[in-house]
This record gives sequence, structure tokens and C-alpha cells, in this order.
Amino acid sequence: MTPPASGGRATALLVNGDVAWNDFDTEGYVADNYATLHDFDRHIITALSPYYRSLAPRSLACSLDVGTGPNLYPLMLVAAASRRQEVLERGARNLAYLRRACREGADPAWAPFWRLCRQLNPALPTELDDVLRGLAVHQGDAFHLPSGRYGLVSMFFMAESVTADRDEFKQLCHRFALAAAPGGHLVAAFMAGMPEYELGGQTLPSFALDRHTLEAVMRPVTRQLRVRQLPADPTLPYRHDGVLLLTARALDRSRTVRS
Repeated sequence: MTPPASGGRATALLVNGDVAWNDFDTEGYVADNYATLHDFDRHIITALSPYYRSLAPRSLACSLDVGTGPNLYPLMLVAAASRRQEVLERGARNLAYLRRACREGADPAWAPFWRLCRQLNPALPTELDDVLRGLAVHQGDAFHLPSGRYGLVSMFFMAESVTADRDEFKQLCHRFALAAAPGGHLVAAFMAGMPEYELGGQTLPSFALDRHTLEAVMRPVTRQLRVRQLPADPTLPYRHDGVLLLTARALDRSRTVRS
């Protein structure tokens, strides 16, 4: 989930259980982040598209996006490679948004995102709505992901924006990595150094992540780990230190460590 605008107000450490996620302001979040294709997301899509493009069309039996929220472009990026897409989302309003998109098609604001993804990867299907009609939407908790099931697992702006606690962040990242089958692909994007933020009258947590911490957390549960940092975008309405983009492969199950 691409984080909404930050209020930057200092409070006590917030953990995942402190937040009423069913009350997440999906409408406000979409308006703040996806009403137009911002250069922020354009750069992320452009940077990650070569990794997805390197995967042979329909080579993945099943992929999973974790904590999708109303962000549809992770689903766009993998649509050529994955024969079946699943998403896991906890919040009721985010689930309703995703299920409506599956039934009725994507909001028109997503058209430029889709055009960019198809420009970068011509193997993508012609129509975004065809991708969404085949999407399997699951309600669930990322702390309890199934293990070893998916050929590719993605996670965009979730683990660092649902808790301020390092142990919870680490647990979420390890569950994300362990959800992939041995040798499976892992793709993720994280906001770096973003403080807690305000949305819809709620104060939401954020873990102040940096590249060193992300690499230390993910190295024990991955191989071929690569983390790149895109610079901060000063035009965005929230504080941050840039975007961390991760690609990796899942370890063989016998080599993984307990999170």
C-alpha cells in the first residue's frame, strides 16, 4: 500500500493491533495517491518492470500480493508471468474496493498506470479488466501467511506502514519471504524513513526503515537479495527518505530461519 500523507505527529510507539484496520479510509487514500499517475509511482514501476519482464509469460502457476490495499499496479506488473493471481488484504474497506474492481472493472484513474506497464512489458494482457476478473481476493492477516505456496510473492508499502515495532516488521517480512515456494521470486517496495501518518482521523504507524535494516532483516530468509534505493520525491505531501526496492529468491525450506 502506498502510504498516505504523513502528519508527522510524535506519539507513543504504535503496533499493528492498535489500529482499527476495518476503518481504514480507502476512499481518501485512493484520492491522495492514485487520482493521477505521480512520478513517484512511475519511477517505481519503471524500476521494477525489468524484473517482471525477465519472467517468461505464464511461467508462474500462482502469485500472491500481500497487503494490497487499493493499489492495483503490483497486480499489473505480474500479470504476464502469473497464470493465477491472489491477494491477501485485512481491511474491510480495502477488500470492498478490490472486489468491486473485480466485478465492475478498475477506476478510470488506473488507465495511465496500465498503459505504462504495458509500454514497459508488451507481454501483458490487452485489458486490465481481464486481469482483475481472474483475481482471487482473500481476507486475512499477513502474520499468518501460508508457507511455501507461491511462485512469486510481492509486498508494496505494507510491512513498514502497519507497525512502528521492529520485531513486528521483521515478523511480517519473514512471513512474506516464507510464503514463496523454494526458489520463488520476492518483490517488494518500502518507504524509507517515513514517520507515522494521519488518514481519515486515525493515526497510523510506520517503522522508520533504512536500507541497512532492511538488508539485515531479509538476508537470513533470501538469496540473490538486491535492495536499491530511489531518491526521495520532494513533491510528495509526506516525509520520507526515498523508496527501497527489493528483489530476491526464497531459500530452500531447510535453510530458512525461524522468524
